[in-house]
Amino acid sequence: MKSRAWFRSLAALGVVGFALSALTVRAEIQTLQAELKPDRVVIFIGTNLFTEYLFTADEKYPYFFPVMGPRTGQTVTIRRGKEFPHHSSIFFGCDRVNGGNYWQEGLERGRIVSKTVKLVRAKGPEVVFEQDCQWERPGAEPPFTDHRRITLSAPSGELRFLGFEVTLTARNKVRIEKSNHSLFSARVAPEISVKGGGRLVNAQGDESEKGTFGKPSPWADYCGVRNGQTEGVAVFVHPKNRWSPVPWFTRDYGFMSPTPMNWLEGGSLELAAGETIHLKYRVAIHAGNPDLKVVDGWYHEWAER
Repeated sequence: MKSRAWFRSLAALGVVGFALSALTVRAEIQTLQAELKPDRVVIFIGTNLFTEYLFTADEKYPYFFPVMGPRTGQTVTIRRGKEFPHHSSIFFGCDRVNGGNYWQEGLERGRIVSKTVKLVRAKGPEVVFEQDCQWERPGAEPPFTDHRRITLSAPSGELRFLGFEVTLTARNKVRIEKSNHSLFSARVAPEISVKGGGRLVNAQGDESEKGTFGKPSPWADYCGVRNGQTEGVAVFVHPKNRWSPVPWFTRDYGFMSPTPMNWLEGGSLELAAGETIHLKYRVAIHAGNPDLKVVDGWYHEWAER
C-alpha cells in the first residue's frame, strides 16, 4: 500500500516517467573507449563510433565531428556548411580578442592550437581526456592559454553526454569586444533544424529563433526527424559559469550558442594578465523528442553535483 501511495504521489507530480526512465538509464549504461591519435581523440561506444575530437594542424580550433545519434548512427551535427563554413559541429572559440579572430576561417587571423592531449580514463562507463591549448596569431602575443577537460558517457542506448570544461588564462591584458561569434556553440544537421522541420526549445518552453534569441536560459534543445527516426541535441550551461544564465544566440537554420559576449555591458570585456575564466557545458545527444521535464532532469542531475 505504501509503495502504491508513493507511486500515486509521483504521478501527481508528473515525474513517474522521469523516475522510471532514470532506472532504465542505470540498467543500460554503455561502455566507452577512447583512442588517442596524433591529431584527434576517437571515442567508441562498444564497437560503434560516437565522436572524434579533431585538432589537426590545418584547423582553426579543436572541435567534435562527427557526433553520432543514438538511433540513426548518423552525425547530428555538420561542419563546413556552404553558408557558414566556419561552423564546425560542436566547438569553442571567440572573435574580436585583442584584434584577432579565433572563430572564423583564415588561420592568419588567429588559431587555437593544441599543445598537449592526455587520456585520463580511456575505457569504462565514462571516458575522460584533457588538453592544453594556446591562442596564437602571427605577429601578436598569445592572448590566452586554455586547459580543457572533456568527459563522455552513454547512460543508455538512447542517450549520450559530452561534457566540456575549459579554463581560459589571460597571458597578458586581454580585451574582448562585443561579438556574436563567441564561446561554446553547436551547429546541428539540417533535418534537426527549425528550417528542416525540427524544433528548437529552451528551458522556459520558448520556441524557435524568435522565441529563444537573446533569452537567458540554462539550456536549449534541437530535435527533429530524419530517416523516420527522431533525434536531438541539447546544450547545457552550468549555473556557476560567469554570467549564468546567459542569453542565447540562436538561428532557425540550426545554430545555437549560449554567449554573453553579444550582450556585454559596455560593449567589451577586459581581463588582466593572469586572470582566468572557468566555464562548463554539457551536450546531450538523445533519441526521441523528450518532454521539457525530462531534459530539465538531465540538466539538474549534472548541474547540482
